[in-house]
Amino acid sequence: MIIEKIPQSRFSEKVFESTTFGKDFSDHMLIANYKNGQWSEPKIIPYQPIILTPAAMVFHYGQAIFEGMKAYKNANDEVFLFRPEKNFKRFNKSAVRLNMPEVPEEIFMDGLKALVDLDRQWVPKTEGTSLYIRPTLFATEEAITARSSTEFTFVILMAYSPSYYTKRLSVKIADYYSRAAPGGVGFAKCAGNYAGSFYPTEQAKSEGYDQVIWTDAVSHQYIEEAGTMNVFVRIGDKLLTAPTSERILDGVTRDSVIQLAKDNGYDVEIRPVAVQEMYDAYQKGELKEVFGVGTAVVVNVYDAVGFGEERCQLPEISDEDSFGMQLKKKLNDIQFGKVEDPYGWRVKVENQQ
Repeated sequence: MIIEKIPQSRFSEKVFESTTFGKDFSDHMLIANYKNGQWSEPKIIPYQPIILTPAAMVFHYGQAIFEGMKAYKNANDEVFLFRPEKNFKRFNKSAVRLNMPEVPEEIFMDGLKALVDLDRQWVPKTEGTSLYIRPTLFATEEAITARSSTEFTFVILMAYSPSYYTKRLSVKIADYYSRAAPGGVGFAKCAGNYAGSFYPTEQAKSEGYDQVIWTDAVSHQYIEEAGTMNVFVRIGDKLLTAPTSERILDGVTRDSVIQLAKDNGYDVEIRPVAVQEMYDAYQKGELKEVFGVGTAVVVNVYDAVGFGEERCQLPEISDEDSFGMQLKKKLNDIQFGKVEDPYGWRVKVENQQ
């Protein structure tokens, strides 16, 4: 691996005072190119723009995927990744669905660790903050023929992540627009999934909500995801979440929360969750919590849910009594190295500098 260090680091402790997610990029990035059926030797270089022709196929046919990951630092200044192998496998699963070349493990994993190690000063120690990591792969062949590209660029970039969604969100259940359909690309982290969600989200915001809970594309009777997150529903003391499918992203945080919930005695059911079931539970006073989980937010417990024209305020519940906040603390404690990690989820980034 070729490493070209930045002549003078741009890092300052003031970076950690930022309240904006995804704007303060670290000193370096990793880049590798795919051409003629071969991957180039990966390079770590100073963070910089990439020159692309306007005929680059990503702009025309949307072959672009990404992942979201984080690096954490404990009280001893040790840096850890969280379940990176899950992101690596999902990244290549997305690549296959978009007819893109899979990224070799030595480029993705070895490059990731080398990059985080080089920019470890950018990893904050304050709980709730982290260094966000964005691997991405996109089509770069210069052609406007409607087919798969034969050339691609793989990049890993990183940015400081302050506490994300510090307030409780309100969400509107979608009853017209859809995020994904059977046989589609809902399970892949491809750029178009997110582009298609922005307009319905803006419509929800105009009605006083923050995000959308997506429902199935056929009947709109079952909830699937919440904005860019997997969603959990607590009815009484039972925790429900939809099963993953070709329409629902197999979230790393989702999987971790389910494991923690089961191992800590929560009653968890992974099954289709009907909108009507949620509404009936609300009417009976049994809808205790609805929350989203994902890499950026970890867990966000919602304040209100919109069912059609009705805005349903969820009950006020303390962090101590909230299943969502209890599970968030358990997960954060593992991520920040405050407790033992019985699952082997933390992967230490060795200091090679």
